[in-house]
Amino acid sequence: MFEGLSLTTIVLFLPMVGLSILLFINPKQTENIKWTAFTTTIVTFLASLLMWVNFDPSNPALQMVHRFNWLNISVGGSVISSDYYVGVDGLSLLLVLLTTFIMPIAVLFSFGSDIFAERGREKLYYLFMLLLEWAMLGVFVVQDLIIFYIFWEVTLVPMYFLVGIWGGEQRIYAAVKFFLYTMAGSILMLIAILYVGNATGTFVLPDIITKVTAPDWTWQIEGVAASSDVTGSLLFLGFFLAFAIKVPIFPFHSWLPDAHVQAPTAGSVILAGVLLKLGTYGLVRFNLGIFPEESIAYAPIIGVLAVIGIIYGAWVSYAQTDVKKLVAYSSVSHLGFVVLGIFALNAQGIQGATLQMVNHGISTGGLFLLVGILYERYHTKDMAAYGGIWKVAPIFGGTALVISLSSMGLPGLNGFVGEFTILLGSLGSSVLGFFYTLFATLGVIMAAVYLLYMFQRVFMGEFKAPAHAHGHAHDAHGHSEEGFSLNLKWNEIAALVPIVIMVFWIGLQPAGFFNVMDKATNQLVQDIQTVQTRVEAERAETSAILTWESTVALVSTAQQGE
Repeated sequence: MFEGLSLTTIVLFLPMVGLSILLFINPKQTENIKWTAFTTTIVTFLASLLMWVNFDPSNPALQMVHRFNWLNISVGGSVISSDYYVGVDGLSLLLVLLTTFIMPIAVLFSFGSDIFAERGREKLYYLFMLLLEWAMLGVFVVQDLIIFYIFWEVTLVPMYFLVGIWGGEQRIYAAVKFFLYTMAGSILMLIAILYVGNATGTFVLPDIITKVTAPDWTWQIEGVAASSDVTGSLLFLGFFLAFAIKVPIFPFHSWLPDAHVQAPTAGSVILAGVLLKLGTYGLVRFNLGIFPEESIAYAPIIGVLAVIGIIYGAWVSYAQTDVKKLVAYSSVSHLGFVVLGIFALNAQGIQGATLQMVNHGISTGGLFLLVGILYERYHTKDMAAYGGIWKVAPIFGGTALVISLSSMGLPGLNGFVGEFTILLGSLGSSVLGFFYTLFATLGVIMAAVYLLYMFQRVFMGEFKAPAHAHGHAHDAHGHSEEGFSLNLKWNEIAALVPIVIMVFWIGLQPAGFFNVMDKATNQLVQDIQTVQTRVEAERAETSAILTWESTVALVSTAQQGE
């Protein structure tokens, strides 16, 4: 089992090591609990950097692989076999790095949070944080459909409790809605997984992809009275709906604003930074990988949903008075770009989408950190309660400006690189094209409108003190005798600095990130194009046969008439 233990397995199980240590720490030793959780996430991040260092960008195959047989069950004469099979390629490595980058920031930001003064259970909170990191990493590295599904479902549990215990006033409603929406999609995916495993004789993803991209592949199973085309479409939709809800794609998005608004700040950062990417990653890895023919057929429809999501999310964001809900709806718009890039079905689109997954996690995660900082000072998320913060806290205001500009896609910052590459891929796509790109570009303009509107309301104009500090004198830094201060705490600074660094690094030096995923993306696109070429040839051949038969029938009819 442990022979050939890979770096992937080590990174995957480091959070569980930290979780195991936390179990034996007295709940009253809060300092030990916090620092054990933070140290675990830092060690996991450093180990993931080793994965990056040891990764060979010229190799499109899975790397740092660890595989052994985990489960064999005999059912009705057939054997269900599942392997512990982990590894990374250029597409999954960046998302592993994103996960291990976001988690220390979320844990560190939680230090001294007001939620523990109100709700307590600090040890349980950090246990759920580490469990969530383990589950999210598992989704990105596992290559067996059964174990993938287990990790996929486990992610629901810690996030449900993080929102339900430490969330806002309507936390129970938001947690249950999040759980039920995701579970509903997961059931459909489970049925599709079982069918795929039965049809291909394996649950190992690379083996499945090899079989389904073969020229003679059919989804028909003996005894099942359904055409291969219909079955393939239903299986594609089973996976797609599960991932569409998680992203979320319009119109499956209604759970997201509630979950974001009610979640504690660190929960919102993780939800936006990583958890939503489970859906977009699934679309690339499973829908495009297993169902290339169906992906081509459904791409125009999904592209329409993506464009609607881009414009709708931006429009609704502008209408918000709750600053956290504004950022939440912005995710619907930004992830619409990601979905558009994925279903452009070309290298530029998929690479832009993958990089934009990382960019969104960084920029939107940063925005939620800023909102969390404001909420702890003002105890409200109503934009009307804020104003003039730049005047009394210029460093805080400047940081907020950089992160807001990165989210709206300003050239030189990370958001521009991803969105530009996606639009380039959409414009050059054989299944999408000019009008998809045109309407998606409106979303870029609208993002600038609602983000600058938010920034102007919150940070510009006359300074507004929080309601609980009204009537007290404030100095040039916002201090009052009530104890209110806009000066950033040390852990808040430590959480924001890495975000700002990555905003500029990706914006100014994106080549290194594109190089990581280049070969894996090209291999995926090549598989899709091979299937597309074969399907077009088969259709042309069928059309020629039908034309010939029609001609023969016409000639025969004419002869009989004579």
